[in-house]
Amino acid sequence: MTRDSERIYDEFLAAAAVAGDRQALSRLVSRWQPRFLRHAWRVLGDGERARDIVQEAWVEILRGLPRLDDVAAFPAWAFRIVTRRCWRDFGRPMHESLNEDGDPPEGFASTPEHASGEFKADLSVVLEAITRLPAPQRASLALFYLEGLSVAEIAIATDVPPGTVKTRLMHARNKVRAILEGHPS
Repeated sequence: MTRDSERIYDEFLAAAAVAGDRQALSRLVSRWQPRFLRHAWRVLGDGERARDIVQEAWVEILRGLPRLDDVAAFPAWAFRIVTRRCWRDFGRPMHESLNEDGDPPEGFASTPEHASGEFKADLSVVLEAITRLPAPQRASLALFYLEGLSVAEIAIATDVPPGTVKTRLMHARNKVRAILEGHPS
């Protein structure tokens, strides 16, 4: 099994942060802050609440980081803290609102900077379709395809069994496909 350089770098940063390297901790926060914000927004549907939740989650993450046994588990472990914070502070079911225009708040749904032209336009259509999914499906689909987590990691991050993650992914894919088939392009 090969691991990509991004995962290895994140593991290095987490290990260095556990060892007390403040610069590594700062880099870890700057790399993961946007991901956690997007995830919290997908779960809550509210940008301001997502920002508050992620800020509180970072306090819990930083306190628990020295007890993290496997730095490779950092993504799933940290996403789980963010998810539980969302549920704990605002309960289930998750809020489904977008901003007044029906779009996610600034910085919460992003198209990769390296994307270009036609691909970028196609990706924005897909991302818009994802915003129309129920929160649990939206979060699972985004964690799988946009954040690169495995089904097992998503199960940990969302605190549900792997079978539930698979079911959410299946329904989300079917709904996105149906939305896109109705799209003029």
